[in-house]
Amino acid sequence: MRCMTDIATVTRIPRAATLRKQEAILAEAERQFARFGFEGVSLDSIAAVLDMSRQNLLYHWPSKEELYRAVLDSVMDEWMACMTAITEASEPQAALNAYVEVKLRFSRDRATGNAVFTREIMAGAPRYQDVLKARVMPLLHADVERFERWADEGLIRRVDFMHLMFLIWSSTQAYADLAPQFALYMGKPRLEDADFEAARQLITSLIWRSLEL
Repeated sequence: MRCMTDIATVTRIPRAATLRKQEAILAEAERQFARFGFEGVSLDSIAAVLDMSRQNLLYHWPSKEELYRAVLDSVMDEWMACMTAITEASEPQAALNAYVEVKLRFSRDRATGNAVFTREIMAGAPRYQDVLKARVMPLLHADVERFERWADEGLIRRVDFMHLMFLIWSSTQAYADLAPQFALYMGKPRLEDADFEAARQLITSLIWRSLEL
């Protein structure tokens, strides 16, 4: 039994170390891709900051494009979790409140990840269009259909729900993409939690007024 425990302990340590190294690589890659874009980053520049060799980095991700997609995947996973707030809600106002709240939190907590994602989208998603079509479009249509059902049930006013989703996305995404600009105009070094809460209240109030009967 002791031998088995020792073996298990020995195997856990390398795995934990590998995971920590991968997390460090992803974090630094996200920071550089957010600042310089895909073309402005090299595996050498990432490896240099982490004080590792290029070959060591290639052991974890065999190409810059695969590392880039891994960064986008981590951002996408969080965004997909946000999108389920609508389909999982039982009534429209709760769905709207929950969705705006988690989307603003995502904008606040993953600012660099959002920047990478926005750069890719603004370029026409040349390296990630397949994932967007496979993952975002089904959930987007599910959210739209959920609002359609609530309209059919007489719970909300019927509007163009696809454009409603675009409006929610853009208003909440602004607090990631334009946060430094907003903070500058407000005379502070960065947006505070109270600013995100004020945004949540205003966005949900304005949108709900367009939906309530």
